[in-house]
Amino acid sequence: MTWWPDLLAVAAFAGLTAALAAGHLLAFDQRVADWALTHQPGFVHWPARVLNYLGQGGQVLTPVALILTGLLFWRTRSARALLPFAAAFVLTYLTIGPAKIFFDRAAPRFTGPEKTVLFNPHADGIYAMSYPSGHMGNVLVWYAVIALLLAAVLRRPLNRTEWLAIRVAPVVIVFLTTVYLGYHWVTDSVAGVLLGVVLARLIDRIPWDAVPLPAALRRWNHPSGLP
Repeated sequence: MTWWPDLLAVAAFAGLTAALAAGHLLAFDQRVADWALTHQPGFVHWPARVLNYLGQGGQVLTPVALILTGLLFWRTRSARALLPFAAAFVLTYLTIGPAKIFFDRAAPRFTGPEKTVLFNPHADGIYAMSYPSGHMGNVLVWYAVIALLLAAVLRRPLNRTEWLAIRVAPVVIVFLTTVYLGYHWVTDSVAGVLLGVVLARLIDRIPWDAVPLPAALRRWNHPSGLP
């Protein structure tokens, strides 16, 4: 697997961040958010809220991944079945979370001043964790893990339709609903996609059955069937 897409995604993330820090694209973000927040009839708003749960880590993604992990471990008795879940948790915790705190950007629904800027001096805590979008980072990383685990549980590669349904459709749906509902600016979601692509590709390229395990896990050091 080539590293060029990863390097391009990192460069694009850095370029986007620099542009926002310099004050570019802020008016674009505001225009999109203003339109979205004033065009929310109930028959669109509520389905959007339901569909947005496809990107909820703690409520949807990690429970589904944990169930698949449990099924694979029960069948193989291999500690390697636990590795993708652990890797996704560590990767998102060490990257997306700290980035959101560092860039200190408010969300579209913030009522204070200068809400589109990075390093917002008027917002803090949970009101200043919009960039990059955790929804988008989560949806890319956790559906990569879910796809790996599901292929191992089914004992076959996912077909094209399954791959699109798991790896592509949720990304598109969560991107659109997150922006529409005012949870994130457009550029937040783009940044989340760029960061998520790098992390998801890292998950994809790890040879899980070749990862060295400590001697204490010798009893569970069996092939897991993870692709």
